[in-house]
Order: sequence, then structure tokens, then C-alpha cells
Amino acid sequence: MVFLGERPMHPYEIARMLRQRGKEHSIKINYGSLYTVVQNLEKYGFVEVAGVQRLGNRPERTLYGLTEDGRTETHDWLADLVAVPVREYPAFESALSLIMALHPDEAAELLAERLSALELQLAGTQGVLARLEGELPRIFLVETEYQRHMLEAQIGWLRGMIKEFAAGTVTGTAEWRSWYETGGVPERWAELEGEFRGPDPAGEAAGAGGPAGTSPEARGKNH
Repeated sequence: MVFLGERPMHPYEIARMLRQRGKEHSIKINYGSLYTVVQNLEKYGFVEVAGVQRLGNRPERTLYGLTEDGRTETHDWLADLVAVPVREYPAFESALSLIMALHPDEAAELLAERLSALELQLAGTQGVLARLEGELPRIFLVETEYQRHMLEAQIGWLRGMIKEFAAGTVTGTAEWRSWYETGGVPERWAELEGEFRGPDPAGEAAGAGGPAGTSPEARGKNH
């Protein structure tokens, strides 16, 4: 709807503009569903037919524009996204919460692998910004600038964590290694589980079998 706020468009033109402006780097887009999305927006009264376009010998294309309700909905939706933090459950954070299902040495190696990949991403993002900063107003680059800062933050954390793994200063690593290699939950961890266990029975069941929610024997079965 944000793009239709600029001018009435056909779904194909919306897709073209999304690609042209590189929005797939910051928005998860299913281009094949755009027609269905526009039809649903029309059904709910957020967009309406604004005209018909014919280019050369091509078939006519129906152009859609925002209704007043659509403008209001677009504003309220975007304002909410900007102002209200939402728990997004990023995949890497989820993986970290379960990392003890891996051997400590393997975990350190995988973190280093991730670090290398992110450093390449950061270099690419910095290159894009360096190329476009002199050509475009900053407001058109804010999401790329944000991506750069998020990459820098994660890279900084990874570098520190990898160094601590190498130095052996991450507390609990010895117990983690013992649990992984023997399958026996360290006594102190069992005590901690009792101290910090929440009241949700489903949560208790999910935590059975060790800190990562699975026994060493099941590591190859659940992933």
C-alpha cells in the first residue's frame, strides 16, 4: 500500500518498483502473491480500481490506487511498526538458546564460520553505502545504514565470544563439555533447573533431557 500511495499502479509495476529499489533486502517478498494481495486489499476497501492502462499492443492493465481507508490503514500500520518493538525471534538467537546441543569445540568453529560470512556481508553493505551516499539523500539509505549497524554489532559480539571460547573464560563450558560427552547432567545444572524452572508444565517438558531440551542420544534425531 505504501507504493500505491505514490500513484495508482498495476501489481506488475509494484513488483518492478520493489526490485528496482532493492526492497527484497529488507522486506520478505513473495512476488507471485502480489495479485492476490491486491485483490484482498480491494475486498477490504483499502484499494480501488483507479483506471486502465494500455501500453502498445499489450493487454490492458488494471491500475489500483489507495482509498482513504487505505491511507489511514497504511499510516497506522507503519507508525506501529516504527514505534512499537516486537519480539521477532531471529533464527540465530534461537540457535544460541540451544547451542549446548553441539560440542563446545564445534560451536566455537561454527561461530567463527558465521563471523567470516558476516564480515563479507558487512563489506558488501559498506560498499553499497559508499557508492550511493553521494548519489542519494540519506533518507533513502536508512534501512541499509541500519543493516550495517546490526552487522557491526553482531560481528563485535561474535569476535568477543570466540576469543573467550579460545581463552576458556566462558563460565559453564567445562560442564557443557562433560554433559555433551557423557550425557550426565552436571549436579549444579540440575540445581539451577530447579531454581529457575517456570510454572508452565509444557516448558518443563520441553526442558527435559538436558540444558538444550534434548538428550545427547537424540542430537542426531531432532534439529
